[in-house]
Amino acid sequence: MLKPGFERHLIEDNRQGDEPEKKTSTKIRARIRFDYRGKARPARFFFGGKDSESAAAELREQQAALWRNVPVQGVFVENIEVGEIYSVYDEEADDEVAYAPLELEVTADSLGALVRFAVKEEFRRLMILEPDDLNLSIREMEHIFFEVYNQVKTQWMQRIKRYAD
Repeated sequence: MLKPGFERHLIEDNRQGDEPEKKTSTKIRARIRFDYRGKARPARFFFGGKDSESAAAELREQQAALWRNVPVQGVFVENIEVGEIYSVYDEEADDEVAYAPLELEVTADSLGALVRFAVKEEFRRLMILEPDDLNLSIREMEHIFFEVYNQVKTQWMQRIKRYAD
């Protein structure tokens, strides 16, 4: 038995469900910064060694080539800028470590598409350039949280696999 007056709420809710959802087709422009860490390799038989700065620069060039040539679903890479390599003293390694910055300017279909950038180890900053304000529906927020979960789970599985080998 339904509570009196409940039928009216069902009819009103049904009317609201018949209306088409307003879908905003605004793209999100963002600038994403990665700092790639260079790991020095000692020379073998007097050649083949690299200092941390050249290793960082090489890793950054490899990643820039990947960002240019490998498509990412829902994301279009507009521009790639490289920054100046800098060094920082690492207490754990007890040595200078070089970082090679790389900035991507991207256009994404949704905020969920940008999550895959934020879970990377090299990620440093994400700055949204356009639009100035965003309204998120509950479904979009659920999608973002689900995407965060999937990306973090994928990163952990890759690390576990890497350390197991």
